[in-house]
Amino acid sequence: MARIAGIDLPKNKRGEIGLTYIYGIGRSTAQRILDKAGIDYNVKVQDWDDDQLGAIRNIINEEIKVEGALRSEVQLNIKRLMDIGCYRGLRHRKHLPVRGQRTKNNSRTRKGKRKTVANKKKATK
Repeated sequence: MARIAGIDLPKNKRGEIGLTYIYGIGRSTAQRILDKAGIDYNVKVQDWDDDQLGAIRNIINEEIKVEGALRSEVQLNIKRLMDIGCYRGLRHRKHLPVRGQRTKNNSRTRKGKRKTVANKKKATK
């Protein structure tokens, strides 16, 4: 089983798809990595030999920020936005959508489970 950047890649997937299991690597980045390593996109992960695996590891370690380093950078960027008090930072702080989506009907993923508010009771005479 191929293990790159602390992630076990699925062995029965094509190389192009298998690399996308690493956080920070999408399809285009995976294609660029495989081009530099000189490996065909359609070769399955289980068919990579040790030299090819080593070449992919070297390219990822030297050129691309992935997994833990990338996650921490993203979190630091969000923290910076919150600290300077910009609009996006305030939206992060309030747990609301950051990129201009409407909040009247949707945005349940961001806002969480509904919090029901009771109606005002009428005064009895």
